[in-house]
Amino acid sequence: MKKLFASLLILSLVAACKKNPEKFINDKTDSTGYVKTDATKVSPVEVNKDEALKQLNEEIIQALKDKNYKKFSDFIHPDKGVRFSMYAFVNPKEDKTFSKTEFMKYQPTKTLFTWGTLDGSGDLYKATIDNYLTKWVYSKDFATGQVALNEFLGKGNSLNNLKAMYPKADFTENYIKGSEANAEMDWKSLRLVFEELLGKYYLVAVVNDQWTI
Repeated sequence: MKKLFASLLILSLVAACKKNPEKFINDKTDSTGYVKTDATKVSPVEVNKDEALKQLNEEIIQALKDKNYKKFSDFIHPDKGVRFSMYAFVNPKEDKTFSKTEFMKYQPTKTLFTWGTLDGSGDLYKATIDNYLTKWVYSKDFATGQVALNEFLGKGNSLNNLKAMYPKADFTENYIKGSEANAEMDWKSLRLVFEELLGKYYLVAVVNDQWTI
């Protein structure tokens, strides 16, 4: 009789557990920002767009600083490629555009490309991809600069048509303030332009800016 009573008690406890499974679920958010739904599954919190773009900017700037052009190429837009503009004025007729495949093909080579016209002299600026990225694009340590999202920090006397050329894009600006010795006219900016494709942001343009004559 005692064994029968014990068996009935165990069955009652099991049934109670099945009716109240929520007691065994930890649904609190942990320090990583994930919501725990059970012991094995987590749902990621939606990433803020601004933070995602700033993170992309940081990774690209670091890749340029480290001359890690393989990593840089991973950010290039798969359909539109990436355009390089020497100054604030985006000029499709002169600016160089590379697909990811073209970039990776020519970056290690000594092939010279014409990137645009130098302000002041009017001379054509010719350089390899490696030299252009090293001496022109990353001419300052932009990793230490001020960063803004969809806002212009460097404002010179050249026409800035970025928003007109990329009306639906987002951009970051990495800004190095000019020195007092040069009346702050030696400032420089590096802008990275992003467009979304299938829920992911890619780099479509690299635009440098500085004081021009």
